[in-house]
Amino acid sequence: MEQEKKKQPIKKIAHIGIAVHSLDEALPFYRDHLGLTLEKIETVTSEKVRVAFLSVGESTIELIEPIDETSTVYSFLQKRGEGIHHLALQTDDIRKQLASLKERDVKLVHEEPVRGALQTEIAFIHPKAGNNVLIELVERQKEDDH
Repeated sequence: MEQEKKKQPIKKIAHIGIAVHSLDEALPFYRDHLGLTLEKIETVTSEKVRVAFLSVGESTIELIEPIDETSTVYSFLQKRGEGIHHLALQTDDIRKQLASLKERDVKLVHEEPVRGALQTEIAFIHPKAGNNVLIELVERQKEDDH
C-alpha cells in the first residue's frame, strides 16, 4: 500500500513520436492528406533532432528527424526504418515520477529530466521496462502548450 502512494499519476498521452528520415518529405502526408494542423517545427539539441508537432484532438503527433548521425533517432532509423518511435505520457511532476520509478528499479534512459521541445522537460524510460516500447515522460511548463 505504501508503494501505491508513491506512484505519480500520468495525465494523458502527450504525443506519439514517429521517426522519419526527412520532415520535408513526411509533412505533406500528415498535413495535406490527413488534414492535420502543423503547430510548430523545433530543434531539440539535447536529443539531436528536429521535430514537427501536428494536432490530433487533445494530443499530437511528433515527427522526428535526426540532425546528425550521433542521434539515437538516426540509429533507430538505420535499424528499424521509419515508424513509431515512442509513446509520450504527460505528468505534472517529472522529478517525482522519475524518483518513484527509480525506487521500483525501473530501468531508465534518463535519470534526470532534459530540455525537450515546446518548453518541456522530458525523460525516457528504457524500452526493456515497457515491453519493448520506448516511453517518454513529459512535463509541460505552460498549460496552453501541446
